[in-house]
Formats: sequence, structure tokens, C-alpha cells
Amino acid sequence: MAEKCIYFVSYKIKKGTDMGEFFQATKALDEALASTTKGYVSWQQFTNDDECVDVLTFETMADLEAFQEASKNPDEIALKFYSYINLPSCKQRIYKTNPFLA
Repeated sequence: MAEKCIYFVSYKIKKGTDMGEFFQATKALDEALASTTKGYVSWQQFTNDDECVDVLTFETMADLEAFQEASKNPDEIALKFYSYINLPSCKQRIYKTNPFLA
């Protein structure tokens, strides 16, 4: 089985955010950027009050790195998504599939 990579991002949502609007911004960003990246598998988002965790899965590390590179120049859709986030609270990690459990 090919190695899959997980891009794990945790962050806090700005106070007063309309979560419905935030979720729409998430969906728009997924459709415009993430899901169009080669090797994209999925984007799951988990929330707990004002905290969120995004888990994006890619087929390979190269695919994940291509996504990160594309994310360096945010367009209007990405900027809308980022406008809901307390950016200093962001923590990012990358994980690879355990080959012994694959």
C-alpha cells in the first residue's frame, strides 16, 4: 500500500464567528484548492466550541507539499476562510501512514 500523508492543523475560531458561514468558507476552499490538488484524498474538520482541527489526507508527501506550496499565495476564497481563524493559534503537523498497520 502506498504511503498516505496527513496534514493536521488545529486552531481557534475568532469570537463571534457565524459557524454556518465558516463551514461554507471551508467547503468553498476545499472545492477550489484542496480537492483540486493531485493526490488529494479527503478533508475532515472537527470542532469543539471555538476550536477546530482540520485533517487533510493526501496520497504522497509530494502531493501534500504541492498543496502547501499552492497555499502560500492565498486567493480570495482562502482569505475568506482565514478571516474566521485566530491565526496565531494555528499549529500544523504532518503525519505519515504507519507501514506496519497499512
